[in-house]
Amino acid sequence: MTHINRAASLAASSALALALASRPRAVAGRPRADATGEPGKILAELKSAFEAFKAENDTRLKAKADIVLDEKVERINAEVGKLQSALDEANARIAAGAAGAGGEGGPAMSAEDRAYASDFRDWFKTGDSDKERALRAGQRTGIRAAMSVGAPADGGYAAPVEWDREVTAKLKKVSPIRQYASVKSITGQGYTHLYNDRAVGSGWVGETAARPATSTPQLAPLEFKTGQIYAFPFATQDLLDDALLNIEAWLADEVETEFARQEGIAFANGDGVNKPFGLLTYATGGTNAARHPWGAIPVVNSGAAAALTADGFINLIYDLPAEFSGNARLFINRSALSAARKLKDGQSNYLWQPAFTEGEPARMAGAPVVDLPDLQNVAAGNIVAAYGDMAATYVVIDRIGIRVKRDDLTNKPYVGFYTTKRVGGGVKNPEPMRFLKVAA
Repeated sequence: MTHINRAASLAASSALALALASRPRAVAGRPRADATGEPGKILAELKSAFEAFKAENDTRLKAKADIVLDEKVERINAEVGKLQSALDEANARIAAGAAGAGGEGGPAMSAEDRAYASDFRDWFKTGDSDKERALRAGQRTGIRAAMSVGAPADGGYAAPVEWDREVTAKLKKVSPIRQYASVKSITGQGYTHLYNDRAVGSGWVGETAARPATSTPQLAPLEFKTGQIYAFPFATQDLLDDALLNIEAWLADEVETEFARQEGIAFANGDGVNKPFGLLTYATGGTNAARHPWGAIPVVNSGAAAALTADGFINLIYDLPAEFSGNARLFINRSALSAARKLKDGQSNYLWQPAFTEGEPARMAGAPVVDLPDLQNVAAGNIVAAYGDMAATYVVIDRIGIRVKRDDLTNKPYVGFYTTKRVGGGVKNPEPMRFLKVAA
């Protein structure tokens, strides 16, 4: 290694050391600053760490093979990724606070909803038979009919509207596809959309020439059905009896993790059997490539058989028609982004850049970056990134209402709450999206 490279390495190490030294240390019982929602501090640390990363990576690219230097670059790269994730989380918390409780703000509860929520809360804690009968029959004055449909054939009750709204809001924060896709709420079994095949005939004619009939576009229905997703958390009766316990918040937290995990997997890779059709299955050559009347989602190759290249990302972004670029984002998981962070364009500029100001996302070749954990890692033949307008591409179908069934017999002394929600999804328009595939 040359003296110049060593000097650059020392400078980069000093920059990283200064950035890490300035970070508040964890104290027992107190979270670190990068977990408390202070985006200004996190952003400053992120920029310092990224400068250190660039300096070390530049040195690595100029030097001969050096295992120690490679490990150092990867360590700083991982730190940059953690800081960017912390910044994204802090920005999301601030945005949620600005939007109102739960990040959704929704309409205030009506008197009927409050009455039902009170009955539901009592039944949740005690399973009181009188309250159960009242809920079944809708006997309480003011409970509207839609809420008292709380007794399906297999038992259980519709969750109060505010609790339903809270769970859905949390799922939106956790599941990137749900957050950026279109969401359609339905009350029936499914949702059908009609598409025309765009076979509109036309032709050039003279002023007095005959005008024969042209071809007429045909309509093709595309159905989006719902599958049932469930969670089955348990609590002790003592916990439920605790007057300080917020029942809705407790169950929402328990249900959120499982619902979000299952939704994320299905929205990305679901086969459509009792679950949504996954986004990736619509890729050219995928299992659902022929499902949509307008064709499959086009795939752009990365430019290397088993790696990412700068040209691959640039080609991906410019392959999307300009009409869809206004709301386009780059969706990629953290592992693939770690590799992409090392890429440079023809002028030796890094394609990945951290947020420049608070509240802004990181960017890759100018495109806002969204962490989508269920996309694939870098390996030959894998789809590692998606670029486009997710709201115009993918639709999530929510069957209105979450149902809860109380079970205090199966696993004594615990009380279980069998919670279900019906969800579907699929591609509504393949044109506003492109995929990046690892291939030469």
